[in-house]
Amino acid sequence: MSLLLRAASLAALSVLAMPLAHAEADTFSYAQPDKVRVKSLALDLTVDFAARQLAGSAELQLDWHDRAAHELVLDTRDLVIDRIEAWRIGGPPHAVKFELDAADPVRGAALRIALDGPAPAVRIHYHTLPQASGLQWMTPAQTAGKKQPFMYSQSQSIHARSWVPLQDTPAVRFTYRAHVVVPKALRAVMSANNDARHALDGDYRFTMDEPIPSYLLAIAVGDLAVRETGPRSAVYAEPSVVEKAAKEFSDTEKMIEATEKLYGPYRWGRYDILVLPPSFPFGGMENPRLTFATPTVLVGDKSLVSLVAHELAHSWSGNLVTNATWRHMWLNEGFTSYVENRIVEAVYGKEQADEEFIIGADELRREIAATPPATQWLVPQLDDADDAASDFAYVKGAWLLRTLEARFGRAEFDAYLRGYFDHFAFQSITTEQMLDWLQPNLLDKYPGKMSLDEVKAWIYGPGVPADATVPASPRLTAIAAARAQWLAGTRKALKLGAKDWNTHEWMYFLDGLPTDLDARHVAELDAAWHLNGSPNAEIARRWYLAAIRADYRPARAQMAKYMTRIGRRYLVVPLYEALAKTPNGLAFAREVYAKAKPGYHPLTQASIEKVLAGKPSGD
Repeated sequence: MSLLLRAASLAALSVLAMPLAHAEADTFSYAQPDKVRVKSLALDLTVDFAARQLAGSAELQLDWHDRAAHELVLDTRDLVIDRIEAWRIGGPPHAVKFELDAADPVRGAALRIALDGPAPAVRIHYHTLPQASGLQWMTPAQTAGKKQPFMYSQSQSIHARSWVPLQDTPAVRFTYRAHVVVPKALRAVMSANNDARHALDGDYRFTMDEPIPSYLLAIAVGDLAVRETGPRSAVYAEPSVVEKAAKEFSDTEKMIEATEKLYGPYRWGRYDILVLPPSFPFGGMENPRLTFATPTVLVGDKSLVSLVAHELAHSWSGNLVTNATWRHMWLNEGFTSYVENRIVEAVYGKEQADEEFIIGADELRREIAATPPATQWLVPQLDDADDAASDFAYVKGAWLLRTLEARFGRAEFDAYLRGYFDHFAFQSITTEQMLDWLQPNLLDKYPGKMSLDEVKAWIYGPGVPADATVPASPRLTAIAAARAQWLAGTRKALKLGAKDWNTHEWMYFLDGLPTDLDARHVAELDAAWHLNGSPNAEIARRWYLAAIRADYRPARAQMAKYMTRIGRRYLVVPLYEALAKTPNGLAFAREVYAKAKPGYHPLTQASIEKVLAGKPSGD
């Protein structure tokens, strides 16, 4: 019998007791979890940098709900399937027939495995292709150290299927084990138990005993050093980055403790952070036990560590209680953005938390003005699972929860939210299931404060309700007044009083600049405050957008360096979009992309190529 079948843990067995959690079909998955459901995964993989592939096997332990079914359907994308074995109850493994359907451009290809009965497990021997959408293979030249190659995964939303054949839907949760062989001198890490003291011998084993959805399956291999940041946290990063990262993230334990006081115990053991090369397409990815993070937040003053607060918050909202399909992503991101803001307030103070929320609310208002009403719902219709991430899922979702807090009181809402996390722990749910819990446990418990119809207006309607409020910030109010005076010509840029502005205040100032600002104003601002080439990625993004809109060409040399050095989609795709609006800008964008493309993740490449082809990026 296989390792997987021998070693099924109590956590794995607990999955059997869970009800089928999703109340609607996942249109982005071929899987049929109502018939058979994966409950455990065992990976045995070799990492081959020369071939840019993972090769080995995936063994799936199965829970059959329809014992008359004779087919297991899995999700794949660009996988080469070599052979498949299945177990009969009480018998040895045997070869079984399978076929791959024609590939769909969004969903990939269904893998259909023919079985003569409810097999307890199957083992799929396969290898990935170099173009796997969920993997990035980096040459030594693309890393900070320049000596060793680097590889990492990005499974969200539906890219796990490009490196593991499985039921790639957030409705299905499974435990996993992995054996990974890598070149000696490199370290392998996964979204599982990582041993910071493991010898660099090329042979690694991992266990994740808590059931997770497929998008949280993660792996990285590279020249990684480790520094402890607390009793249950550490930072993994390239040797030249690790000390800076450990210093920047030294408040991690304070954040964990603050969240536990609010919403109950941290249930994942350790909370480590892996700082990836700059090509990582997102700010962070909440892979359990090992958050993946962008180096663009390593400013030196902790001004952008709310990213850590956000990814940590996912340990409750997202990883613990998960959206059942990607239409319901606001259950992950809206709840997490709310919890993030509470963590920031607890650790860094209400003033910073309020400033961050106001900036987000202003961004959402701009998005509302530029977006068709039908796409502004918290539960939208989607053509691609990757389109689920939006300001509506994050900011509008968090704004709804702030409104509930304001109506019912913080103490009452905190108690409700803690109960919500406990009740739905390790389950995947829909918005309707959330509402079914909300009504008796908050709305009806405190009648007259907010109705179900009011909540549904937030969820199933465009924009935000007219009575939605934001906190007051005297500092941001003063900055808005100074900006207006400068734009009106009654105050010089040097007299803005910006010497003591923090990162968020600069973000607020730049966000509020008119889109038709002229080059003279931009030049004056640059001369006064030297924004061109800013090492702060958030400030630089906003500055370069202003420079593009004003056609301020002196910014282009530093802009090109920024766009080549950074692969985070949020930071670079808007610059390509702004440049693409003029013929000269489009030519410059294409010139930059030709040089930057090898260092970008496939997801970032796809977004930018849509823009350069004249299509909306979706980011």
